[in-house]
Amino acid sequence: MRIRTALTRVAALGAAAALAATALTACGGGDAADRTHNPYGLLQPGVIRAGTLTDAPPNVYLKDGEFTGFDNDLLRAVAGKVGLTVEFVGTDFSALLSQVNNRKFDVGSSSITVTEARKKTVDFGNGYDFGYFGLDVPAGSAITGFDQLAGKRVVVVQGTVQDDFATRQNLDPVRVPDYNGAVNQLKAGTADAWIAPAEIGDKSAADSNGRIRVAAKQLSPAPTAYAVAKGNDRLREALNKGLDEVIADGTWSRLQEQYYPGRPIPADFTPGSGSVAAPSPSAAS
Repeated sequence: MRIRTALTRVAALGAAAALAATALTACGGGDAADRTHNPYGLLQPGVIRAGTLTDAPPNVYLKDGEFTGFDNDLLRAVAGKVGLTVEFVGTDFSALLSQVNNRKFDVGSSSITVTEARKKTVDFGNGYDFGYFGLDVPAGSAITGFDQLAGKRVVVVQGTVQDDFATRQNLDPVRVPDYNGAVNQLKAGTADAWIAPAEIGDKSAADSNGRIRVAAKQLSPAPTAYAVAKGNDRLREALNKGLDEVIADGTWSRLQEQYYPGRPIPADFTPGSGSVAAPSPSAAS
């Protein structure tokens, strides 16, 4: 009986060890399979889930129920170069970067200006665009420049680089969650000025039936780029590769002309890695 019991225990231990080894092998094989099947660590293999805005033309917005704009159309083209498609989901800018880093989204696409503070939350690809600050005011306002905002009620979208700028200028800005909120403040007369991305400010003024005007513009100090979760280097590098390819084939230039017709490109701005040259819009068309 003792011999039989001992043999039974040995057999049981051997079976347990074999199961453990099989489990470890399966786990290792699964990780390798995941890397092959989903090399960029996407929420859904082959599909970039991108957080974006719905109300910020011409950069990112909804048109006839479809996400479009320069940033989003460019991301589709970039993704296509590396064999991926894009699914866009609307969100608020104030939450976007944390949602990217928490892996709710694979990418943030919303004309995001690269700053040192934001680099603590997410990683950025290479810059794909530049931007200007716009200063929108109600019609009839005497404000003509950024140097006249002290003591004024200045509205900004929370978490944007315009929010950072207003805060550094000690303007104590009124923060709203989206661009429609900022426009409504100007139309209602509850704000004296709105510091906006210039292109969005231009369109908002043009669509206001004369109730809003653009008072001034100034160049933003840093480029805009797509955001990815901290440490997702494979996805970041893939986006950089795809960006260089759409710069080289003229897609970047065509989209610039489509969404920002006549907008001059600063002499010191180079999109992507800088290793490829962008053809002129006329040559790319």
